[in-house]
Amino acid sequence: MTARATFIIYYLFLTSLQLLLTHHVSSAAGGRWNIVLPNVGISAMHMQLLHNDRVVMFDRTSFGPSNITLPNGACLDNPVDPISKLDCTAHSIEYDVASNTIRPLTVQSNTWCSSGAVRPDGVLVQTGGDKGGELKTRTFTPCNDNRCDWVEINGLAKRRWYASDHILPDGKQIVIGGRGQFNYEFYPKTTSPNVVALPFLAETSDRGQENNLYPFVFLNTDGNLFIFANNRAILLDYVKNTVVKTFPAIPGGDPRSYPSTGSAVLLPLKSPEAVKIEAEVLVCGGAPKGSYNLAYRSKTFVKALDTCARIKINDENPQWTMETMPRARVMGDMILLPNGDVLILNGGGSGSAAWELGREPVLVPDLYHPENPVNSRFESLNPTGIPRMYHSTAILLRDGRVLVGGSNPHAFYNFTGVLFPTELSLEAFSPVYLEPQFMNLRPTIMSPKPQSMIKYRASLKLEFSVIGEVKGPVKVTMVFPSFTTHSFAMNQRLLVLDIEKLTRKGKTTTYEVQVRTPRSANIAPPGYYMIFAVYQNIPSEGLWVRLQ
Repeated sequence: MTARATFIIYYLFLTSLQLLLTHHVSSAAGGRWNIVLPNVGISAMHMQLLHNDRVVMFDRTSFGPSNITLPNGACLDNPVDPISKLDCTAHSIEYDVASNTIRPLTVQSNTWCSSGAVRPDGVLVQTGGDKGGELKTRTFTPCNDNRCDWVEINGLAKRRWYASDHILPDGKQIVIGGRGQFNYEFYPKTTSPNVVALPFLAETSDRGQENNLYPFVFLNTDGNLFIFANNRAILLDYVKNTVVKTFPAIPGGDPRSYPSTGSAVLLPLKSPEAVKIEAEVLVCGGAPKGSYNLAYRSKTFVKALDTCARIKINDENPQWTMETMPRARVMGDMILLPNGDVLILNGGGSGSAAWELGREPVLVPDLYHPENPVNSRFESLNPTGIPRMYHSTAILLRDGRVLVGGSNPHAFYNFTGVLFPTELSLEAFSPVYLEPQFMNLRPTIMSPKPQSMIKYRASLKLEFSVIGEVKGPVKVTMVFPSFTTHSFAMNQRLLVLDIEKLTRKGKTTTYEVQVRTPRSANIAPPGYYMIFAVYQNIPSEGLWVRLQ
């Protein structure tokens, strides 16, 4: 049998499986998949939800022509990249969740493998890229009249390709690492020096493989940064450029960051008003040491890692606790759900990140319950029918769904003659809490008003209604929306607020819950959050509030 015949059979099998799973999905295992849009014109390599419920997505300008044209007959002349010297197609779009529509955006410099974060005022600040885009900062200011677009300047001091961003307590942005960059910088620029050395990134770089790209970065509750690269982590005082804590390597020593590409989350922060807050980081999946070189040089695709490592980063003597996932996964995405669970989806069962180096698509999502005892935390959910391999993304929407897009396991917009064609569709995964049988438990938030301002260390009254009388636990959570790319949801953060009082409004089904907001910007950086009422583990639709 020829290679092409094998491909055709395999492609027909995947297509049939996709149709079966998309149009007839059982809810026995939990959750439902739906095609949101079959073709958005680009592959969603990078994705960010904004506070007007629009999602900005983009891939790279050196892809060649996409499947959506630039508005008003515009074309871009890019002399830096001969592939895209004259390109009349868009490589960024805005997706309107409410109307389920898209519009093309104009990004001029190459955004390939870049990073980003949302400022406290709701503006997306996006940094770096490749070939003409490596020094760029791009801003996108949300609007509702479809007139907003990207604004680009040379705003970086160093070339940032495969770097990670994080919003800081003062509202500035830190940009860490990137290919060949063992340092970090701030945007907007702070006091001199513009670039600060970070030897940890050099120490975690494997020759010919690196494994320190797209480091996992989380703001700790003490104001320092937890930075994970390869198989190790530090706690960095970025103001003094001092390593205040060094964590042990993950048992087994296998790398977890790009291109071995596991994923990581800061687990929900509980009691954010407390003096001492427990902060835990969970790192899952990845590829064993050497997987990238084996896949790239000899087309040997090693089984991915099936372990997670969890650590309490504020302990005096922090140690990793190991757990086993239901399946091996490289290039997976980890998304915090409004009720505090972690959704793990996308990726492959073998190989590595990078072009055409992943194999065995993992179609089954797994749910991780952080509060359950060890060995009872994972739950397997209903599968999708669409492989989401290299360059796939996922983000949480305000309605509780998880939006999933992308997959470019090969270069350029190639739809035929390849193992996994370029994927232009958008899917939404609806967790089990959105099933009809739970609608009578789902709260509806009635106040405060959308886009309300809330202050630190204050009492916040949230009014919600349910069908019937509340007879179980209620909690209120706040979620900071992530910038997701390359299996890492940058800035993702969920807080479980302290409840001061819960009262019923007369004999109605309306309740008022009074909660305490976070005490400082170290706990929750300023900006727009989605706030949820959660009753018996069933979250309401979120409400945008602005913490300042």
